[in-house]
Amino acid sequence: MILSLLSIYAPSFPKNIIYMLQTCEYRPLPYLVWLWRTKDYSTVQHRQKLDRTNYAKALLMIIYVGIAVEILVGILMIIFGLADHIVGLWPFGAALIVIYPLIWPHLILIPLVLGNAYIVKPRQNQQIIASAKIFAKYPGVKIAVAGSYGKTSMKEVLKTVLQADRKVVATLANHNVPIEHAKLARNLDGQEDVLIIEYGEGEPGDVAKFCQVTHPNYGIITGLAPAHLDKYKTLKAAGDDIFSLASYLKNRHVYVNSESVAAKEYMKPQFIQYDEHGAGKLKVENLKISITSTKFKLVNNKQTINVNSGLIGRHQVGVLSVVVLIALELGLSAKQIENAIAKTKPFEHRMYPYELSGAWIIDDTYNGNIEGIKVGCQLLAELKAKRKVYVTPGLVDQGSETAAIHNQLGRYIASSKPDLVVLMNNSVTLYIKEGLIGAGYKGELRIETNPLNFYLNLEHFVASGDLVLMQNDWPDNYH
Repeated sequence: MILSLLSIYAPSFPKNIIYMLQTCEYRPLPYLVWLWRTKDYSTVQHRQKLDRTNYAKALLMIIYVGIAVEILVGILMIIFGLADHIVGLWPFGAALIVIYPLIWPHLILIPLVLGNAYIVKPRQNQQIIASAKIFAKYPGVKIAVAGSYGKTSMKEVLKTVLQADRKVVATLANHNVPIEHAKLARNLDGQEDVLIIEYGEGEPGDVAKFCQVTHPNYGIITGLAPAHLDKYKTLKAAGDDIFSLASYLKNRHVYVNSESVAAKEYMKPQFIQYDEHGAGKLKVENLKISITSTKFKLVNNKQTINVNSGLIGRHQVGVLSVVVLIALELGLSAKQIENAIAKTKPFEHRMYPYELSGAWIIDDTYNGNIEGIKVGCQLLAELKAKRKVYVTPGLVDQGSETAAIHNQLGRYIASSKPDLVVLMNNSVTLYIKEGLIGAGYKGELRIETNPLNFYLNLEHFVASGDLVLMQNDWPDNYH
């Protein structure tokens, strides 16, 4: 208890404060919620560390200087108060020194808010406006990828295949917000054939705004699921925003994942649907799924394309199928497509398989939605192993649907019939447990109170022949 209290006076305290701001994407309200509930600041940088960007370093310098000035003023008050016998001056100086850890975590919001309002946002808005003109003049194919999940994987597979015969540029990793779109536009040299732009929706109206800036002429909607419900409030609000991409395209050149149950109410006859059975007129045959690959044939009246990908899981079949369809429409040959598909492989923390101490681990810790949980559990059920283990902390940002979604999560886990389920102890653990029990799960259940220790020592937990599926992560700012 005493050590926890003293953590606010540790030399690392300012760095912990800026880390908290950074993790909350410099949003004051989530930061304050985390700040006020934290009892021991020495544990704040638990899973990750402060990324010393220029912005973070500037805020860190402000807080260091502010604390130093406050302590210096307090010392001077004590000295002058005692020397000149000024009643109340030295106690006030002592109080200033003692309470600086309570003051500066809040005062730092002033330069943050002012800097965002008068420097960062105006500068970013100028860059975004400039990018809209660049995108509007761009003569090539612009493909927008939107959806509640699977956007980055879709973008990377599409890029891998199309660049077999085209010059392709895409947004980096999961950098999918307007300022990242602006950076993409600014770095274009005019020789690109295809732009692939990922849309990272966060609140109502985002996707519609992205369309007005980037001017896409193709759109892929990867699916609809509960996500960011702290801002969207309802799944319908999220769906309306995501499918505004189709409205912008006047329902032409729109490809939609028909496996997404929530997306079905938005389907239009003009949409080209894709799923595990194929995409458009391309039909899947001879599907074979293993821990290291997904293989099948895509057939239509004119040709057969052999798909052999390092991506794993039945849910990847639709992704690969629609990428093949788009590649054919853009003029790539079957041979070019087959060779490019062979280069596709799992992305880090997204259904990424690796061997550990004779066991297979499937790292899907970047997953953050119930649809991803569902397909992961389907894969776990489909693959063979001596012992199957499922590991998760649950999902974040589920809003008022938190209990219902985690109850369903527990049911999905139970349906995959793992021998052992490991849950990370947090605010949603009980809901997952209720779902497991409600679905009649009979295997072993383990509640892990130290997630980081568990992940760091995973090799001591697994045995040869095990298959372990790890889904989702739980950032430090969630409890």
